[in-house]
Amino acid sequence: MAFRLARLGAGPCWRGARGGGAGLRAGSWRLCRPPGAAGAEPSRGLGLGAAAAAGGGPGRRGAGLAAALAGLAGLAAAAWGHVARAEMVPRSASPPGRPGEKEEDELARRCRGFMAPPVTDLRELRGRPGDMKTQMELLILETQAQVCRALAQVDGGAGFSVDRWERKEGGGGISCVLQDGHVFEKAGVSISVVHGHLSEEAVKQMRNRGKNLKTKDGKLSFSAMGVSSVIHPKNPHAPTIHFNYRYFEVEEADGNKHWWFGGGTDLTPTYLNQEDAVHFHRTLKEACDRHGPDLYPKFKKWCDDYFYIVHRGERRGIGGIFFDDLDSPSKEEVFQFVQSCAQAVVPAYIPLVKKHCNDSFTPQEKLWQQLRRGRYVEFNLLYDRGTKFGLFTPGSRIESILMSLPLTARWEYMHSPSANSKEAEILEVLRHPRDWVH
Repeated sequence: MAFRLARLGAGPCWRGARGGGAGLRAGSWRLCRPPGAAGAEPSRGLGLGAAAAAGGGPGRRGAGLAAALAGLAGLAAAAWGHVARAEMVPRSASPPGRPGEKEEDELARRCRGFMAPPVTDLRELRGRPGDMKTQMELLILETQAQVCRALAQVDGGAGFSVDRWERKEGGGGISCVLQDGHVFEKAGVSISVVHGHLSEEAVKQMRNRGKNLKTKDGKLSFSAMGVSSVIHPKNPHAPTIHFNYRYFEVEEADGNKHWWFGGGTDLTPTYLNQEDAVHFHRTLKEACDRHGPDLYPKFKKWCDDYFYIVHRGERRGIGGIFFDDLDSPSKEEVFQFVQSCAQAVVPAYIPLVKKHCNDSFTPQEKLWQQLRRGRYVEFNLLYDRGTKFGLFTPGSRIESILMSLPLTARWEYMHSPSANSKEAEILEVLRHPRDWVH
């Protein structure tokens, strides 16, 4: 089931709070402010420092563990379960902000800005305010709302369809999709908060990567959560963006716990615009530099290496940052870094869309966009490990897995751009990544 939100930036929207219980029961409706009305939480600026090192090295190796955890490397691939209306408020639950319940004030204020209530029961979140799972769930919900509001304001036409789904094995998520709008052909922003036991295949992949974790009866407990988005504008001069930020915990049979973060943001333009590329990369670099001068160059290279279409000999786009298995120097410091990166998405991307959404374009330029979209599909289906893992996982929710794919794409036999053309220019960059900030 889906609920249409009309022009998020222009007026109020419906929200609800989820109470206890395994499912949503008969309830009432509640009106609150639009996403982002409460404002974004500023980063506290704690740094990873120059000594910080991501677990694992460049390439796709770092993404394998995310894929093993139910395909959460591309978070949408973890979207199992059934869709339920997010807006229902169970009558037995205490709605956020009820007078006289002072301990609810801060959480209620934050929840009013979300696209839907948290996946985790509010009472559980209140019971562990300092726990990283709580902090990360609130961060991804805030990121989802901030991005959706910014996109809706730019589009000015279509609203977001908000689907709340549940995973019978544990947890659930919220998928927000704007389709065939004025500016955006398709824009999806999803969050997922899941838990349970890893499959034998997932445990095997972890062991293949050197994580010799102790299982009980072949099972390994895990918790995983993150936000993932792919945004495809209609205008071929406005670039596509992808971002994903996630957190994992696994618990061994003896109770020993392991944690790590992963994520990144990358840009895929149809045509090269030097000014856009510099703005995008500098914005990400500024976010990284607040936590250590070595982070941006390291994660920029990792991004270039990961988003490589082997059979084409080219990258999917002009890169950005990408990291996985990040587990040092401390949980709180890495979280602050991830928060900075997530908060950089809107300032890095929205100005580019506003700049180009009304640019004139030719039928030839639209055709080239469709051909480049075909490359996007090729990478996601052939190389993205999260997508592949999700598609072959029993009980997975296919609509959420394939949310990242564009609404339209094209393949032509033996197509090759003319020498010295604008199409040839972007291909050169995709084959030989550049340094955009020096």
